[in-house]
Amino acid sequence: MLPNDAKALGRRVAFYRGRRGLSQKELGVLIDRSESWVSQVERGVRRIDRMSVLESLAEALGVSVADLAPESAVVAAAAERPRAVTSLSLALSSSDALQAVLSDVVPVDVGRLGSEAALAWEFAHGSRYEDLSNLLITLIPELEYAVRKTSGVDRQRACVAKATAYHAAAGVLAKLGETAAAWVAVDRAITAAEDADDPLLMAEGAFRLAIVFQGARRFDLVQRTAESAANALGRLVDAGELEAIALRGALYLQLAVTAARTNNGDQAYAYLGRARQAATQLGVDRNDYHTEFGPTNVLLYEVNIAVELGDAGHALRVAGKADTAGLSAERQARLLIEVARAHAQRRQGQLMVSTLRQAEQIAPEQVHTHPLVRELVEDALRSDQGDAPELRELAKDLGLIT
Repeated sequence: MLPNDAKALGRRVAFYRGRRGLSQKELGVLIDRSESWVSQVERGVRRIDRMSVLESLAEALGVSVADLAPESAVVAAAAERPRAVTSLSLALSSSDALQAVLSDVVPVDVGRLGSEAALAWEFAHGSRYEDLSNLLITLIPELEYAVRKTSGVDRQRACVAKATAYHAAAGVLAKLGETAAAWVAVDRAITAAEDADDPLLMAEGAFRLAIVFQGARRFDLVQRTAESAANALGRLVDAGELEAIALRGALYLQLAVTAARTNNGDQAYAYLGRARQAATQLGVDRNDYHTEFGPTNVLLYEVNIAVELGDAGHALRVAGKADTAGLSAERQARLLIEVARAHAQRRQGQLMVSTLRQAEQIAPEQVHTHPLVRELVEDALRSDQGDAPELRELAKDLGLIT
């Protein structure tokens, strides 16, 4: 967002706020921001370059994002949806359930469907979004059919496969900033997990739902969802079930992120401490219910939390301790994105770019589509380092400039 754009946005915020009869303080409460923050936005001295913040502000003012900030780069970028997003949304929006109910009965290969649902997570962990969308566009209709045309053990296995596939879709859609579609996918996954009578698969749904709420900046819902699920797992954790310990640890990490994003550092590190205790119980990195929870993932989240709290030095020190070789491409690249954010906070533009290039080599689709990467590069382009050749080359590769 350029300076003149910021001033235009500020005038619109003030206008729509006045139309709703809100004070700056009252608007700040609605969007979990301070009165001074609102004042700075209205005066055009504070830029808003996150789509999630614009969405929250537009909702509080009762207008669309396009009406509030038509000239914003992030609004324009959001309109240019990656092809994988369109395909995944199409997979969710088709009337597969109705088709399944009205179809004749044909044999179902439940074993193949389970294998393909597992493959969906291989694609998700590998940040292979195009491959995932191509798989799910045909797999989801088959799963919807299978759960309606089978019974007994076969139906339970089909429900597990259905939940697994929808969880994979939700995980990727949440990363791509498609909150509404991700929410739909999680809801269907949780319903399938209930039908399978699998409480741990339901707990995974709570974990995915917490991530969706993070993207929507509904931190109150993250808190409620993650805490209630973590508490519900208590009996299984006390019984020593390792999968339950991993899921509870993953939920604590979401609570830690929420605390950091609401500027509560003490609480963030307290939740991180609980997650670390769970990881210590496990002793090794695991991938129960596709959470990749373990000691290394706790380190990755510590980096994220430090960046959210503005402590770039701590983030870089912790990142230097993390050996991510045993984690998925998605997790390896995500750590590098957080390291790039830390370099950006220190105004180390060249290191930021080189770190993003490392991430790109590991998971190119993730780097090219992740909202945080685009924000980082857009901010750098507007800085006094905006003419650096390596930065502009990266911006071109991301489609941010021509």
